[in-house]
Order: sequence, then C-alpha cells, then structure tokens
Amino acid sequence: MARKPKIERFNENVLAKYQIYNSILITLPFDTVTKTGVLLPLFKEVCEKGYEEHKNPTEIVENFFTLYQDNPSEKERHDLLFRFIQYIERQVVLFDAIEDAAFPVVNNMDGRGTLRSIKEEAQAKGQLDELKEYLRRFKIRPTLTAHPTQFYPGTVLGIIHDLDDAIRNNDLSEIKKLLAQLGKTAFFKKEKPTPYDEAVSLIWYLENVFYHSASKIYNYVQQNIFEGEDLDNDLINLGFWPGGDRDGNPFVTTETTLKVAKRLRKTILINYYRDIRELKRRITFGNLQDKITVLENALYDNFYYAKTAEPLSVETLMNGLLEIKEELISEHQSLFLEELQDLINKVKIFGFHFGTLDIRQDSRVHHKVLTEIVNKTIELDLGIFPDNYMSLSEEEQINVLSNVSGKLDPSIFEEDMARATLESIYAIKTIQLKNGERAANRYIISNNGNELNVMETFAMIRLCDWELPSVDVIPLFETVPDLKVAHQVMESLYSNPVYMEHLKRRGMKQTIMLGFSDGTKDGGYLMANWGIFKAKEELTEVSRKYDVKVVFFDGRGGPPARGGGNTNQFYASLGPTVEDEEIQLTVQGQTISSNFGTLDSCQYNLEQLLGAGVENELTNNESNLFSVENKETMQELADISYQTYVDFKNHPKFLPYLEHMSTLKYYGKANIGSRPSKRSKSATLDFGDLRAIPFVGSWSQLKQNVPGFYGVGTALKVFEDRGEFDKVTSLYKDSAFFRALIGNSMMSLTKSFFELTSYMKENKEYGAFWDVIHNEYLLTKRLLFKLTGYSELMQNEPAGKASIDIRENIVLPLLTIQQYALKKIQELNQSQKTDPKDLEIYEKMVTRSLFGNINASRNSA
Repeated sequence: MARKPKIERFNENVLAKYQIYNSILITLPFDTVTKTGVLLPLFKEVCEKGYEEHKNPTEIVENFFTLYQDNPSEKERHDLLFRFIQYIERQVVLFDAIEDAAFPVVNNMDGRGTLRSIKEEAQAKGQLDELKEYLRRFKIRPTLTAHPTQFYPGTVLGIIHDLDDAIRNNDLSEIKKLLAQLGKTAFFKKEKPTPYDEAVSLIWYLENVFYHSASKIYNYVQQNIFEGEDLDNDLINLGFWPGGDRDGNPFVTTETTLKVAKRLRKTILINYYRDIRELKRRITFGNLQDKITVLENALYDNFYYAKTAEPLSVETLMNGLLEIKEELISEHQSLFLEELQDLINKVKIFGFHFGTLDIRQDSRVHHKVLTEIVNKTIELDLGIFPDNYMSLSEEEQINVLSNVSGKLDPSIFEEDMARATLESIYAIKTIQLKNGERAANRYIISNNGNELNVMETFAMIRLCDWELPSVDVIPLFETVPDLKVAHQVMESLYSNPVYMEHLKRRGMKQTIMLGFSDGTKDGGYLMANWGIFKAKEELTEVSRKYDVKVVFFDGRGGPPARGGGNTNQFYASLGPTVEDEEIQLTVQGQTISSNFGTLDSCQYNLEQLLGAGVENELTNNESNLFSVENKETMQELADISYQTYVDFKNHPKFLPYLEHMSTLKYYGKANIGSRPSKRSKSATLDFGDLRAIPFVGSWSQLKQNVPGFYGVGTALKVFEDRGEFDKVTSLYKDSAFFRALIGNSMMSLTKSFFELTSYMKENKEYGAFWDVIHNEYLLTKRLLFKLTGYSELMQNEPAGKASIDIRENIVLPLLTIQQYALKKIQELNQSQKTDPKDLEIYEKMVTRSLFGNINASRNSA
C-alpha cells in the first residue's frame, strides 16, 4: 500500500490529536478559577480578528476585556493575563509531546539519509566497499551546549517524557492525569540555575537518549554493513560544553569543571552497571556468571564508593567483556552475543567520560592572562620570559612562546582570571588521569584572529607542567574579518616547527571551529554562511598542502540566523573542496530537545548527519562545485547583503530600538540560564559585547527575525534591476549549498509576523526604522517567490510549515500579551507618576511570556 504524503500523516497524527487533547487541557481546573481555559479560545479569536483589522496589541487586549469581562479591576486583568500565559506554556508542551510521539509515523525512519537507505543505495551502486572504507574513518560529533533558553526544569522534562508515552499508547486516562499534573507544576525557577545545574539537565539527555540511540546506530552499522566484523572506529563522539565553556559562561569555575567531569563518569558507570545486571540475567552458564559478577562489583564500587574503591580503568572493563565474548563464541554457540556486543560497543563509544568536556575561553582573556604571567614571572625572576617581552614585535613574541618552558603554580597569581585559566589547564590533566584522555582533550580559543592568539594558549598549556600536551588547541574564527584571514593564520601555524611537532603527536589532525552565530550577528545571513564556506575551502586547501587532516567544528545555534535550520541538507551540499572526514557541530538549548529529545528523533537526526557525510563522499559531489559564474554571483550577493546589513546595523536607531522596543534586556532578568546576556558588565548596551543568543532571540520574540533574512532581498533586487536575475536563478538551480541557504532563510520569514508590531510605525522615534525592516522583509519575500517559483513560503515542506503555523498560532495570544506589556512599560517610563509596583508587574509579564514563545519556536536562539 502506498505511504500517505507526509502532510497527511502530520494532520492525522499531530494536528487532529492536538485538537482533541487541547480541548481536554482547557477544561481542566488548574486552580480555584475554572474560567481561564474557557476564556483563552475567546481571547485567541479576538487576537486573530484584531490583527486582520490592523488593530494593535493594546487595542486587542482592551477589546477583549470590554467584550468578555464585566468591568474588571486592574488586579483581575493582570491575574487573567498571567493565567493565559500559564495555559499557553502548557499548550506548547502538549504540542511538543504529541509531535514527539508522532515522530516515527510522520518521518520515514527508513527514508533518504537513514542507515537502511544508505546501505541499500550503496549496494545498488556496487559501492559497499567504499561505504565500509568511509565508515572506518568518518565520525560525527554533536556537542551539547546549555544557554539562556534551556529552561525546562527536570520535573517538566519528566512529564513531557511520560506524556509522549501515554499519547503513543492513546491512554486517555493517563493523559488527563498528566495534563492536570502539568497544570500544577511550576515551569520557571525562582533561582537562576548554576552551570552545574545546567550540566545535570543536559546529562539527562546523554543518559536517557544518546546512550541508547548512538549505540543502536553503531550496532546496526556493525551488524548490517560490516556483517558482525569489528569496526575500529567509534563513529559517534559526543561533546559537552556545560562546565567547561568559560567564555560562554563567566560563572564556570575549575571546581565546576571537575565536578561535571565526575558526574559524567558516574552517570556512564551507572548505565554500564544497569546493562551488566541485565546481561547477568541472561548469561547464566559456565563460569561466565562469575566473570560478569567481578565486573558488576567493580562498576558498583567505582560509582558508589568512588573514593575508596580500587580504580577501574576502561581498558580493564573492555578486556573483561572481550574475554567473556571469546568464551561465549568458543564454548556457548554465541548465545546472547548480541546483548554482550551492545555493551562492548557502548564502552567503545562512551568510554568512562560519556561526552568530551571542551574547555573554551576568549583570546582577549588569554592575552590579559599571558601579560599577567609575563609580568609576574619577571617580577619573581623565574627566567621564563625575557624582560623585554612586552616590547617585542608579534613575530618575536611568537618565537619566544614557541620555545618557552617551565612550570607555573597558579597560586602565585593574585589576579583571579590568571589563576583560574591556569587551573582549568591543570583540570584537563586531572580529568584525563581519572576518565581517560578522551574525557577532556580540546581547548577552544574563541574570538581567534591571529597566530599569536593560538601560540599564547599553546604556551600556557605547556607551562602547566605539560611539555608534550595530549590536548588539541582549537582556534574559533567568528567575525567576517577573522574568517577572511583564517587560512593565513593556519599556514603560519603549520610553518611553525614547534606547533607542527605537536600536530605530529596528535596524528596530524587539526580541528578548527567556525562560529555561525557571531558571524551572522557581525556580517548578516548570506555573508556569514558564504564567509564560512569560503574559509573552509581555503583552510582545506592549506591543510592538504601541509598534509594536515583538518576537521571543522561548527558553532551552530538553533535558528537559521545562527547556522541552524535544515542542518543535514547543509552538510550534504558542501562538495569536494571542503574536508568532510568528520561532522562536528554544537547543538543548543531547545534544539537539543526538538532534534534529539526522544529515542526516535535522536536516532533519525544522528543518522541524517551520517547520511550527509556519506552522500558527500559516495555520490558524485563534483556537482556541488561552483562554476566560475555561479561563484561570482554568490560572492556579489554576499557582498551586497553584507553592506546592506552593516548599514542597517550602523543605523542610529539600531541599538536603541533593540533596547527599548524588544525583549532584549529581559533575557538577563529571566531565571532561565546561568549566564549573562552580554559579555561585559557595563550599564550601556554595546553591540560587540552582546551575545548572539539574546540578540537573535529578541528579533524572534518581535516576530521580525532580522538576522535570518536582512540583506537577502536587497541583494536579489540589484540583480533584478540590472536585468540579470537569471544569474541568481542559475545559481539556485545548480547549487545545493545556495538552495539550502534560501530554504533556511524562508524558515525565518515563515516565523515572522509584522502585524504584531505594526503599531510601531506610528512611533515618532522608531516608526521609520520599523519601516526599513518591514520593507526588507516584503522585498525578500517577493524575490524569494520569484526565485523559487513558490506561491507561499516553505511550499516544498508542507509538514514543516504546518508545524510552524500551529506553533505560531498557539503563541499568538502570548505575543499579544507581551507586546501589550512592553507598551505599558514604555508609557509608565514616560509618565511622571509611575508606581514602581505597576512597572514590576508588566516587566514580570514580559519575562514570563518569553518562555512559551522560546519553546514554541523550537529553534528561536
């Protein structure tokens, strides 16, 4: 029987179920007031009709109270609006759970890009040997990162998980109870979470999802592609940033880093212990019970009596399991071998570290720290740096840093940052000693612009009693100017004999990180993506010249504006001029729960990443090469959009508009993440200090999504005005890379809704600026239709568009309340007789309304 189209499967299994279960949700009394659920649909109707009639959010809210309330007091109004927010948050959770439960039905789990499809395609083309060869060396590494939009407390995560199960089983009685529980359970935290709290909440995904999905994929590859033979490649690595990312979070301490590493080790040991107990119930013959018991006891002692137990190494555990495997095959007809092999594979993938804890710090911080180190060591006459070091040229400083040696004690430094930076390097050594080298072997330098930035870090590592460090130094190139010189920086490093010796010890492999988020914030959507693509081409070329295997690690956020959108299409479109031995990327906030939150979605999306790599390698990806003319067109589009975006960013109203008309400052007030929303502590808003997450998130809350499209329309119009639009059409037709960019930009436009803020065009100060944004939106939309031939946005992805439309519809009342509250705040700030209590109420309303919208977007920041 023919499979139904995806949109039909979505409508039957998601939309229809949401309508049924939502009708139950809105009739449940969460508190003593029972009318909220009845009034919410009426309020939603008033919102929809109001925007159709071009009313503003204030008029819509006032109109609702006039129509459906009998002259309510201010307190009654506020209470009802807060209860609406509460209900809408829970509607979003309900929709998430329904969509998660329907995932394997809506998505084809054996379709294009999945392992089964990859294998069958390779078989049909006679490429099975090439596929095996590639899978022996190819890896993917999703790296989990926490950020200010990762806010669901563990209690709510548990309810979502249970709701997912109940919905799959159509258990109406259980669903009702869980919805009632959801209604009474607090969503927001009274206290800001600590970096350790965030790490624990992300370890939940490692333990409950990745542990099972990653091993299932590995088992499939081993059994079905390699037909049981050993695969000498772990295939899937997991990275982990909470607790190690000091640049991302100034509250991370060395103590946090060590504590998180300890928690990761303990969690993986507990998982192995559970599995080995299951194994013990099956392998009950010969003397194998005794051998399993030895390993079981050792695992138990190492997580329960960690301080006193005899340390268990990953090698000892693996050797013990292999010994059991040998006997199982030779003497017991391989009975339960599959179950044993599953555990062996898990140990191979996860070791005793579970996920690699990356350390990250900003190059500007390193420079200050190194200056402190130089001054202090000269003051103490330690003979490490020459007295005139600070007056040397950059080239001379690099020469000194290349040959520096000694052992620094962090406690000699009064300056906190110098001490903390050195302690974090010593922490890497400690973690490697306890959890194995893979537990922490990467030091990332953000905001990296030159060779000196790398050599300063490399010198500091070696000065921590680590002459031959087993750690990779990873520069992160983010801004457009940094991306342009990245290949020159790396060529200088490859030409440095000391650094090259280090690379030889590290297997001639250099990881380079590229930051989409700050790239987009700095240079706009097209230029950031094109700048990164060109940097990858140049870095691939220079690395191949020096026989270095370069691995690209992409700092991607959730939305297209931060490198997100359809990630798999993006990787499959890169072509042969970009090295693709590994796919490494950050996965952030709600993108973790939306793409990897359940066993099905996690398995599917991991397989899609593997599929993207395989597609690049085994299909004739020469077709992804740019022709000379297409490359020129792409470059000109990027240049025009860059200039358009830079001019927009330099508009005198740009920062004031974000500060006064958006939710930007409320990200810092919400207890949804442990880190601040900007890098410096200054009271004034400085664009350079602004983090990409609240920057992109604020445009998302305004439903304007500027970083995902601004400049695209203007660039396309230049070609249209010149009568050369056919050049862009040719680029779109020939380049999978450009098609992926345009598709992701369409997603940003789909999630925009300018009626929400159209009242701003009447504002004396910001009206003209709002028009600038709106005009670019209309222009981009018109020309994308012309380019693609579509008559509506995301026409080629009806199920994806339907999901976005429902989510946007759910949060429309929430956004209306948010804009209403923002307008009230503006009025109160202009008033001479403002009651601080009123201001506090409306500010709380804005902050609380952030949450539901963030989660409804699923990739808002």
